[in-house]
Amino acid sequence: MFQAFVIQALVTGGVYALLAVGFSLIFGVARMVNLAHTSFLMLAAYGMFYTTYRLGLDVFTAILISLVATVVIGLVSYKLFIDRIREHEVTVMLITLALATIFQECMVLAFGAHFREAPTLIPGFIEVLGVKISYQHLLTIAVVAVVLVAIWLLLTRTKLGIAIRATAQDTEVANLMGINVSRILFIAMGVAAGLAAIAGIVVAPLWVVYPYMWMNPLVMIMAIVVLGGLGSIKGSVIGAFIIGLVEAAVVFYLPGGAFLRGAIALLVMVILLVVRPEGLYGIVFEEERL
Repeated sequence: MFQAFVIQALVTGGVYALLAVGFSLIFGVARMVNLAHTSFLMLAAYGMFYTTYRLGLDVFTAILISLVATVVIGLVSYKLFIDRIREHEVTVMLITLALATIFQECMVLAFGAHFREAPTLIPGFIEVLGVKISYQHLLTIAVVAVVLVAIWLLLTRTKLGIAIRATAQDTEVANLMGINVSRILFIAMGVAAGLAAIAGIVVAPLWVVYPYMWMNPLVMIMAIVVLGGLGSIKGSVIGAFIIGLVEAAVVFYLPGGAFLRGAIALLVMVILLVVRPEGLYGIVFEEERL
């Protein structure tokens, strides 16, 4: 039982971490609240469902198509609807919310509002101390770990990462240093959409795929980003695993109240913010966002 609880907490926290890192990256670099962020998770999940069950493609081809298509949709949406007005925060929020709703309605039109599923990437399970743990859960945890390390290396060990961090610190100074700020924002949007797509691909076999599946993660991700400290990548990762741990604890140890897991996770966030209003890494955010 405890093993299953730990696995579920890692899976939930890991998926939230992928989403929160992308959300924080966009906010830190472009000062933009992208309310369409988790809709890319939904699009990638539908991509896995459509390419495997409807087109009959193998899972590796399905992953490639779902990932690339989602990133392209994210980049095209940014270039067409957001880039020109990205400095108008409220307008960006309204437009990204509208985009998420449009994506949602497109999925309703194409597939109906029915619950769907995607095939497991690695079928089977392993038994640990009498508890069966599916390979899909273990794969999800491994993918999350690899991607988070890759993002950390990208931001701290590459010229592109330095340019992203410089842009996050001060756009005008970065521009004076010769950094193409527009290009950096475009790349950051692609990375964020890619992270959401990876989250959608790995959870498609674990979660129910339906047009409104982006709403609850959006609320949780915004709570996690505030909890971690706005724009802080490190704070977002830690906040994601705290919320994931709370959700898993409610599901496992309070089965009758599992539907309250989101509310209880948000209550924990409120309590932590009362104690530390700036978030876990709010002070660091003021000095160094990424």
